[in-house]
Amino acid sequence: MKDLKQAYKTIEADHFAPKMEISFIDGEKRETFFYEKVTWNIAGEEKGLRYGENPGQEAALYKLQGGNLVLGDVEMLQSGQYLASVPELLQSGKHPGKTNITDTDNALNILRYLMEKPTAVIVKHNNPCGVATGSTLAEAYFRANKADRLAAFGGAIALNRECDIETAKLILENYAEVVVAPDFKPGVMDLFATKKNLRVLRIKNMSRLCDFVAKHVIDFKSLIDGGIVAQTSFSANARKPEDLMPAYCNRKIVDKATGETSFKEYKIARLPSAKEYEDLLFGWLVEAGVTSNSVLYVKDGATVGIGTGEQDRVGVAEIARDKAYTKHADWIAWEKYAKPFNDLRLVFGEEEGAKKQAEIMEQTRAEKGGLPGCAMISDAFFPFRDGAEVGIREGITSIVQPGGALRDWDVIDCCNAAGVTMVFTGQRSFKH
Repeated sequence: MKDLKQAYKTIEADHFAPKMEISFIDGEKRETFFYEKVTWNIAGEEKGLRYGENPGQEAALYKLQGGNLVLGDVEMLQSGQYLASVPELLQSGKHPGKTNITDTDNALNILRYLMEKPTAVIVKHNNPCGVATGSTLAEAYFRANKADRLAAFGGAIALNRECDIETAKLILENYAEVVVAPDFKPGVMDLFATKKNLRVLRIKNMSRLCDFVAKHVIDFKSLIDGGIVAQTSFSANARKPEDLMPAYCNRKIVDKATGETSFKEYKIARLPSAKEYEDLLFGWLVEAGVTSNSVLYVKDGATVGIGTGEQDRVGVAEIARDKAYTKHADWIAWEKYAKPFNDLRLVFGEEEGAKKQAEIMEQTRAEKGGLPGCAMISDAFFPFRDGAEVGIREGITSIVQPGGALRDWDVIDCCNAAGVTMVFTGQRSFKH
């Protein structure tokens, strides 16, 4: 019988060439990017990526060695400023595959905006499952893991400060695939060595992430027939309170009897507090790493519920809400019994476990999944008020969204009626 487990231990043969060039040609003008394949020395042997998105797919990682494309006034990132493409591999066990690198890259994509405070980003399947700041790195990681302990299992963890013993011990309480940090304090690698399959990556120049915030690279997407879509990479423009615009619009009104046109002004009644501004900005910057359509809830510099990749805005607001409730209940179970919520009947028996679950759910409903006081973040405008109302019913107090919908006036009315403040970014944040 075929051993299905063996497929995940396979290292695919790497037939990709050691160098790659991509040229943009306009008549006699040619601008070329030069790339070189990345490998690591593992037990005396040079190895590239383990495999692609799945076993059976060959893959290679290339670093940009030279070249720059001028596109209008868009500032491109210069070659040679390596971060995700050339990390130091301190511990490999099973050396990285494509998903490990792309998860790490998206964690850094979020982290680049959040370098001022100790911050932890946990990414799974190219979406954050927990992001949080803290007064210490250990507190930041604890809060990020608490946001979604279940999804964090097998995730990629990015830290923006040197990993210390306290943080390392917390990390080892859950299973992780990757840990990346600017450095590791004495004794940390000895702890990580107890998890032989953990990939530990060091990026000493992680402080350079700040330089990446407003610069762009060329983002390539391959199509089914080998075609390529090229675009400049996304950068969030709203990064400080003054970049956020109080929600405002003019509604065009046509008198049905006379046909005369008039305009009615709508504006948000209440500006955000200083704390609300902090959470609105934090959530909007985390949003840059979330697959659209998406809605987030955040509070006190930590994610509470993340809804990703849904087709409609009401549905994704509900998914983020439901996840907040589910994760809140699971964390109560973990704190009380050191067991997942779903395991309580197995551990304590059907009757006692069901009783404990009922008690936890009663507490979760009373606390509305930790959503009261949250900021609600939407990567695109709300076409109708129903999406915003999902969060408002749970007690959110502020909303950030791009604005620009035909019915912005209706969403503004909805917020004013509930005493909720709302700001616009003037920029959509789709990520496909």
